[in-house]
Amino acid sequence: MPIVVNLDIMLARRKMSLTELSERVGITIANMSILKSGKAKAIRFSTLEEICRVLQCQPGDILEYMDDDAYRQLFNRDDCS
Repeated sequence: MPIVVNLDIMLARRKMSLTELSERVGITIANMSILKSGKAKAIRFSTLEEICRVLQCQPGDILEYMDDDAYRQLFNRDDCS
């Protein structure tokens, strides 16, 4: 049951770089990069809240649940665990 991170989509819509977002949110570019790539295992609600404030969006605009079959189809991957 993968959670897909759509941070790149929101950044493009807001014409904002990952560096600018990380500075405005107050976390390192390395941690923001891990989140953007979908490799993060968790996110603090306070961080999610700040990202949403900066990007003027809702958590559901950034995070999306996708069942295993849909994930495999979209990303052609088998690492859904």
